[in-house]
Amino acid sequence: MREHYRSEAFTEAELAAEPMGQFDHWFREVATGGLHEPNAMILSTATPDGRPSSRTVLLKKYDPQGFVFFTNYASRKGQEIASNPYVSLLFPWHQVARQVIVTGTAVRIGRDETAAYFRTRPHGSQLGAWASAQSSVIASREELLARYDELATRYPHTERVPVPPDWGGYRVVPGTVEFWQGHANRLHDRLRYVAEDGAWRVERLCP
Repeated sequence: MREHYRSEAFTEAELAAEPMGQFDHWFREVATGGLHEPNAMILSTATPDGRPSSRTVLLKKYDPQGFVFFTNYASRKGQEIASNPYVSLLFPWHQVARQVIVTGTAVRIGRDETAAYFRTRPHGSQLGAWASAQSSVIASREELLARYDELATRYPHTERVPVPPDWGGYRVVPGTVEFWQGHANRLHDRLRYVAEDGAWRVERLCP
């Protein structure tokens, strides 16, 4: 199967001075262009001996310091990050022939920042964070639903759900950020920011 990519050039002259500004520009374009879940990103982690794992998570915030997502710290991704903080992110915006690839270090955000985000989640999602011991083995779906129902009884909509102690956010602090634009004949544009001595260097990669 072959895909005919768009042919508008993507050049160094168009780039923002730093990668988060360029990401903001592209993200706003895809978010307003009708792309389904533009904040979905593939997070790849690895064990200390280099065994990788990947999954899709949702970007919940980005700022000049990096990209923020939330999870159970005891999950597989959380355990791997605890022993090896080097991760990668991939935003696969295939419908517009664009990708953003990030490599960097995942660091926990503060509990105040986590709590502030947790309060914005729907009530059911707050209960779900307690009900699921993410990545652990469970006997059946019925057991999971029973946990949820018990929590729903304990914390009805009128009750404030506390933040689970093992649940929180990570900020991926980028070391490289690549912006990939597809073109015809596989002559894609690949422009990568590289952190170097407190500044950003831009380089072009062969497709």
